[in-house]
Amino acid sequence: MITNQLLRPASIVVVGASNNVHKPGGAILRNLINGGYTGELRAVNPKETEVQGVTAYADVKDIPDTELAILAIPAQMCPDAVEVLAAEKQVRAFIILSAGFGEETHEGALLEDRILETVNKYGASLIGPNCIGLMNTWHHSVFSQPIPQLHPQGVDLISSSGATAVFILESAVTKGLQFNSVWSVGNAKQIGVEDVLQYMDENFQADKDSKIKLLYIESIGDPDRLLFHASSLIKKGCKIAAIKAGSSESGSRAASSHTGAIASSDSAVEALFRKAGIVRCYSREELTTVGCIFTLPELKGKNFAIITHAGGPGVMLTDALSKGGLNVPKLEGPVVDELKSKLFPGAAVGNPIDILATGTPDHLRLCLEYCEEKFDNIDAVLAIFGTPGLVTMFEMYDVLHEKMQTCSKPIFPILPSINTAGAEVAAFLAKGHVNFSDEVTLGTALSRIVNAPKPAVPEIELFGVDVPRIRRIIDSIPDDGYIAPHHVQALLHAAGIPLVDEFVSDNKEEVVAFARRCGFPVVAKVVGPVHKSDVGGVVLNIKSEQHLSLEFDRMMQIADAKAIMVQPMLKGTELFIGAKYEEKFGHVVLCGLGGIFVEVLKDVSSGLAPLSYEEAYSMIHSLRAYKIIQGTRGQKGVNEDKFAEIIVRLSTLLRFATEIKEMDINPLLATEKAIVAVDARIRIEK
Repeated sequence: MITNQLLRPASIVVVGASNNVHKPGGAILRNLINGGYTGELRAVNPKETEVQGVTAYADVKDIPDTELAILAIPAQMCPDAVEVLAAEKQVRAFIILSAGFGEETHEGALLEDRILETVNKYGASLIGPNCIGLMNTWHHSVFSQPIPQLHPQGVDLISSSGATAVFILESAVTKGLQFNSVWSVGNAKQIGVEDVLQYMDENFQADKDSKIKLLYIESIGDPDRLLFHASSLIKKGCKIAAIKAGSSESGSRAASSHTGAIASSDSAVEALFRKAGIVRCYSREELTTVGCIFTLPELKGKNFAIITHAGGPGVMLTDALSKGGLNVPKLEGPVVDELKSKLFPGAAVGNPIDILATGTPDHLRLCLEYCEEKFDNIDAVLAIFGTPGLVTMFEMYDVLHEKMQTCSKPIFPILPSINTAGAEVAAFLAKGHVNFSDEVTLGTALSRIVNAPKPAVPEIELFGVDVPRIRRIIDSIPDDGYIAPHHVQALLHAAGIPLVDEFVSDNKEEVVAFARRCGFPVVAKVVGPVHKSDVGGVVLNIKSEQHLSLEFDRMMQIADAKAIMVQPMLKGTELFIGAKYEEKFGHVVLCGLGGIFVEVLKDVSSGLAPLSYEEAYSMIHSLRAYKIIQGTRGQKGVNEDKFAEIIVRLSTLLRFATEIKEMDINPLLATEKAIVAVDARIRIEK
């Protein structure tokens, strides 16, 4: 519950206030005073009558009625203080900085429960415990440094971790990124990341509110709520980037030990972010770089011009952009020759445009004007300008400043000399700009933004999916575990997923007769063992009845073998589709190339069921091996439309068969005309 008393309190009391600014209770009072808080400010300190010039009271019982209370006292003292403040002093918002709660011990968790019960009883807000506080343009209720520039159109930062919020601010301040609010939710006993997003969404005013949200998340308690409100905000014109920490097994353990959270699988997080339209980042530097990009005019395409006076950074930036699927197109023709003639001899204009170390501010202006007015195939400009210290950069950066205000194409300033040209960079930032000091980080961040999908449309594609039949099949299966091949076939048929002809039997004559009818060569697979290939249970290209008989006898001797499946031998590109049920998230659908690409290269894309066609295409396009699907080096591509259709049909099947906890179709054999499922397994839990 987020109250007005939390956001815009008319009065604040710091309980545990101190004259020692190296203590949280002292530092937070200093930040409130220095931040120009205009409301009534009070302190509680039993040993002082005045703290940092603010009137101090011996006990919380002695203070006048107050709207917001900040607690910087030992954990065991907090529940009683909260009770008095809420019941007797009309406090309707609490920020508890103290640690020693549920993140540490069971006893601490009980203290937390008492506090929560009290604040909920009185309809109050609670931030924390175990946090650095909350900061906005109204009040700086944090004990940490740095305090960034605060502006209503700045960035909203919501962080599970207080320390991480501080380090994100450190990274942001050096880039010139301004903030509107910083939320450190700590243990998130009442208000977590999802709650803050929900509040921002439900109270969003396009003409007043910040349109950039940066998130650091350690645990997603309610994926549906995060998905709904993040997508809603993005559809209203906001941009959201997030780090989800704890994506590896060891990272999950660290996240869990940090906040007591249960970490979710990385594929589920990836799928959620894709569906919501959240740009996923993997470091503080990436997150703040993406935040800075969000402040600039929106990109309209993928073609970049690089203007620099240093060759090496231009090459590295070109590599970073190309790796992320963005383009640095070659510039050629009479207009390019015309530009070259106006620069110093030796300047290169093919892209990157290198004006040489001796290039002047006028040369930079000229290049920017050509990129803006004459190079139609350029969507944005990246300008790399630093100095070895021989000249000052004021004039060069003035040109950038001037052109960034008038140019219709985005200009990204890369000013690496933050030490040597510190004064010049500071003057540039003071004009309201951001700076990207590292070109490769910028290139990576740009690719993350351009490749992030738009929020998905919440629709379910039912065309050709026989939902009543799916339910009848699922309901008829008596036992949990991997289901029989005929049930697998029936479910795929009901979903409209094309299957290769197959026959299953423990009778050798029947198996041979089927192979005779469908024609050799055939494939034989053992039925029973889960990992057939590992036990010698798959034989390809069987060309005769005699060979099939021999393989039948051999495979029936394999442990757990129940029968033999025979299919005609088909050719095509191997694809893969799978799904796994994740607690709280629902079904995560995975797709990629089949065979070794799944097992070894881990080249898979994920989505959250149910999936729209747009989402399915986005998943396919994001695969590193997408060129193979398109067709490359004389190889014909596969039918992408059919692949997308099967992904959508599978996601719809899962939506109506939540008992399916795990399944994969591997391989699907694909040609330019058709795609058929060759092998599938499904595990259910009722």
